[in-house]
Amino acid sequence: MSRQTFDNLDLSILRHLSTNARKPYLEIARECGVSGAAIHQRIQRLTANGVLRGAESMVDPAALGYETCAYVGIFLRDPSQFGSVVEALQAIPEIVECHFTTGQYDIFVKLYARNNDHLLHLLQNQIQALGLARTETLISFKQVFRRQIPVEQP
Repeated sequence: MSRQTFDNLDLSILRHLSTNARKPYLEIARECGVSGAAIHQRIQRLTANGVLRGAESMVDPAALGYETCAYVGIFLRDPSQFGSVVEALQAIPEIVECHFTTGQYDIFVKLYARNNDHLLHLLQNQIQALGLARTETLISFKQVFRRQIPVEQP
């Protein structure tokens, strides 16, 4: 996507939605000093242009019994495996992110497991079973923060 130009109203809308994706359009309109229809039209345009990509409600993995968060660096035996490995990784529901990276790993994934035994099962029976060269796993003790990219004035 090419870099886009935003006016102050666009930026204000993005700031509101990045802190609370469920904020009512009329509340945003009132705080921005414009009509609800203007906000609705702007949000539709921002969505159509790919700036806004839906709204999400984040489920706490621990609330569903997924106590272990891990990052796995994957080394491929052969770079031509990339497509088939990514397709197989996508079929593992515990993997929530997958990145093609530079540096030492060919692929880097984030996953949630119920506990360390479940993590070991995922690694041995599902991920390493893909015929990889090897993997390296980092366990996250605690997510300290997560945030949106800042929406700043031009």
